[in-house]
Amino acid sequence: MSTTQDPLRWSGTGCPSVDSAGIHQALAQVEQPCFIVSTARGIGAVAGGTAAPGGNGPAVLAAVPALPPERLGSAEFRAAHGVRQSYMAGAMAGGIASADLVIALARQGFLASFGAAGLLPETIAKVLGRFAAEIPGLPYAVNLIHSPSEERLEREAVELFLRHGVRCVEASAYLGLTAHLVRYRLAGLRRDPSGRVVAEHRLIAKVSRAETAERFMRPAPAALVDTLLRDGLVTPEQAQLAHHVPLADDITVEADSGGHTDRRPLPALFPVILRVRDHIQREHRYATPIRVGAAGGLGTPSAVAAAFTMGAAYVVTGSVNQSCLESGTSPAARALLAQAEVTDCVMAPAADMFEMGVELQVLRRGSMFAMRAQQLYRLYQAYDGLEALPAEERARLESQLFRRPLEAIWQECVAYFSRRDPDQLARAADNPKRRMALVFRWYLGMASRWAVTGEADRTADYQIWCGPSMGSFNAWVAGSYLSTPENRTVADVAHHLMRGAAFHTRLAQLATAGVTIPSSAADYQPVPLELPALTEAARWAS
Repeated sequence: MSTTQDPLRWSGTGCPSVDSAGIHQALAQVEQPCFIVSTARGIGAVAGGTAAPGGNGPAVLAAVPALPPERLGSAEFRAAHGVRQSYMAGAMAGGIASADLVIALARQGFLASFGAAGLLPETIAKVLGRFAAEIPGLPYAVNLIHSPSEERLEREAVELFLRHGVRCVEASAYLGLTAHLVRYRLAGLRRDPSGRVVAEHRLIAKVSRAETAERFMRPAPAALVDTLLRDGLVTPEQAQLAHHVPLADDITVEADSGGHTDRRPLPALFPVILRVRDHIQREHRYATPIRVGAAGGLGTPSAVAAAFTMGAAYVVTGSVNQSCLESGTSPAARALLAQAEVTDCVMAPAADMFEMGVELQVLRRGSMFAMRAQQLYRLYQAYDGLEALPAEERARLESQLFRRPLEAIWQECVAYFSRRDPDQLARAADNPKRRMALVFRWYLGMASRWAVTGEADRTADYQIWCGPSMGSFNAWVAGSYLSTPENRTVADVAHHLMRGAAFHTRLAQLATAGVTIPSSAADYQPVPLELPALTEAARWAS
């Protein structure tokens, strides 16, 4: 007969393992509870079963509950976006976060954002048509990037999203709010039959500064709402409902990432944004509190687990997805990314905000782009136009960077912007420095294009957006099937990062109970997966 003083003892099928491989296997079965037990052969681990006082089984020293990856993060995030896991693949401009990437993840119950930034409206429209045909009812987002020098593109993108019924937009690189962004959010506001305010257009804002986060966390500015109402772009009811909801449903805290980034450490930045959210929630008492996710530097399961431990509602990956088969870049670029180390990143001038001196983070390994782009920006600062360039500088640019006369490059700019944004040409007509900026931006834009198309004789000029998480990911998967780009799929990467995060979270729980797992048993390594079919993914999303 047992008493309340009897130790907990394990009972179940199987046998506890005391070797490193067996302990690892027990911990890796995250859908089952894991018990650390004392056996005649030493301390071991076993998955499944139960613990109760009395009995003849081994004494239980510690235990961790089942933790399937579907439990990590916010249940509200998963419900709002119709996804199975609190994981998102963030946008990469120019279609690098491709339609294939978005579709592959949607079919596995993940959210992904199409990299619409920098693409012409007709190209985006074709992709939205694919989503309607190939993943009807499944989750996806489309990126809307702040374009201070190309306002027309932002306006046309929003109009396109509204026509095609896009329900989720990921906003990035916003220095301030724009009428176009606010219009998208407000155009989806209505009341349901119970009187509850419903925001049919979900907005995920990617930010790296507290002041920017606050703008998205508050209701849309009254001045912008009034302008939209006056112009007939929102209804009186939508204007009235605007003050009941924040501008964004979700705030992604972007730390040291590829592309546009302030390179802030996630452990320093994330708690600051959380405190801002909590302050604004106390002030506005939103019916649905804003969710805060984490991005930047998330290339390993332990990093993802740490983000969830800090309180992230969801996690966002970027650089690691660019090295996958479905990304819209070239095999040559993917091969360079697969070789990257943590230190192989550098800042370089951004094409879309060149005149403002804004920089973004790119891959340094195998490319001279960053150095050459920085040289162009120094020339832009020093001279008032192409005509003012010293003869030797002009000759160097034409022979090494542009490989053509600068006047020929200008004619290409004229042809391009005549179709894309004629206002750019109007502003450059009597402004030699503006003309110089457009020519220099040609190189920056083409450098991205050469990487995407794999232009063989322009390898040294490849502009590949990349953060240090790429090097961290490569170090983690070294020796596994994911070490070669040909085996990397976005769904496999997502599943392993989340499953591995659950594994490492259970390790941390055992550590707090005083249990130290041998290092040989504490490293989650990816092995090939058998992923479910579309029909099952569709059930998750529903």
